[in-house]
Amino acid sequence: MMRILPLLFALMLPTFVGAKEVRIAAQDGAFAQAIKTAQAGDTLRLLPGIHRGSVIIDKPLTIIGDGATIDGLEQGSTITVDAPDVTIRDLIVIGSGSGGDGLDAGITLTKKADQAVVEHNRVLGNLVGIDMHGPKNALVAYNYIEGRHDRRMNDRGNGIYVWNSPGGQVIGNDVRYGRDGIFVNVSKGNTFSYNRFRDLRFAVHYMHANRSTVSHNISIGNDLGYAIMFSDHVRIENNLSLNDREHGIMMNYTNKGVVQDNWIQNVGEKCVFIYNAHKNQFRGNLFEGCGIGIHFTAGSERNTFLTNAFIGNRTQVKYVGSSWVDWSEDGVGNYWSDHAAFDLDGNGIADSAYRPNDMMDHVLWTQPAAKALLGSPAVQLIRWSQSAFPAILPGGVIDRAPMIHPKRPEIPVWKEIQW
Repeated sequence: MMRILPLLFALMLPTFVGAKEVRIAAQDGAFAQAIKTAQAGDTLRLLPGIHRGSVIIDKPLTIIGDGATIDGLEQGSTITVDAPDVTIRDLIVIGSGSGGDGLDAGITLTKKADQAVVEHNRVLGNLVGIDMHGPKNALVAYNYIEGRHDRRMNDRGNGIYVWNSPGGQVIGNDVRYGRDGIFVNVSKGNTFSYNRFRDLRFAVHYMHANRSTVSHNISIGNDLGYAIMFSDHVRIENNLSLNDREHGIMMNYTNKGVVQDNWIQNVGEKCVFIYNAHKNQFRGNLFEGCGIGIHFTAGSERNTFLTNAFIGNRTQVKYVGSSWVDWSEDGVGNYWSDHAAFDLDGNGIADSAYRPNDMMDHVLWTQPAAKALLGSPAVQLIRWSQSAFPAILPGGVIDRAPMIHPKRPEIPVWKEIQW
């Protein structure tokens, strides 16, 4: 599937009669002059060496690097695409500026750059890696993007910035050392799949981006994996969050989404944090080795949790409520590694319900100083009483049909980009 998408884009590109290939030597000004004299549909092949100076591509062209480096000399964006049907392939792109309202980039696609294809490039040390700023149906695929090292993380630009770019696809990129791997704002109908993110603030940061898909991505060692905010009808599927520091997935004011078959492991604070997010479906996910499996608060209601596996989290669920929230449906719930239960009829469902929290949990969450009393006989008596007489529990999450065996989703496997 990863290789099929670029092929489909290529088949959609127009064919230009009389198009020719022009070879460009690494001489100052030669690249800009070649763009000026080229005809729509031509291919410009850049010969090895450093081609100095930023350029604007204002006609449909194919730009191919053959060991070529484009150096923007720290002036604006190194390459700006301002025409439809442009392809940029096999270049090394360096030397963007540090201004432009924070949008100086290695490669900028303007709102005129519909159907642009940016693939198999190395975009190194720019403020922003690739800026998709308004084009329709653009493809950014199989690029290695490395941000600047001379700034604090929050002062760096994003690896890939997507603004109002409907139908855009970001596929198979390797992003490292920027601020956010992909930052999406006010866009829709996008696909972000098979990318790898390391040493960033957020792997994927979504804001006001409806009806899009985030799938088969890998987030390793970032502050936060997948931050989905103010977005509806988003699909978060088959992603990996490994050793991220704060949250694997954060959903904030996000509704009617599907979070399915993700693997969240060894996250320092929370596998999932849900804040004022409603009517989302969580199915088949693995939440393992986190400080908290799922923490939901601020009126997050009518979310569905089925066939997920909660394994070895210090706190499986954190939720303070006076009513019971049932995490089972049609006789199937979730798997809980700390649920000691029998399955006498052998149907794969435990014979007793699971309640992840008790009254003392609620006290400790609201009164942290009470942790000093955890070993006291009074606390132990309260917990024993609640386990013996569940009717006195204060409310919260209950799984009435916990699974005996966990379902483990497939882990995304990264394949190094071949240069």
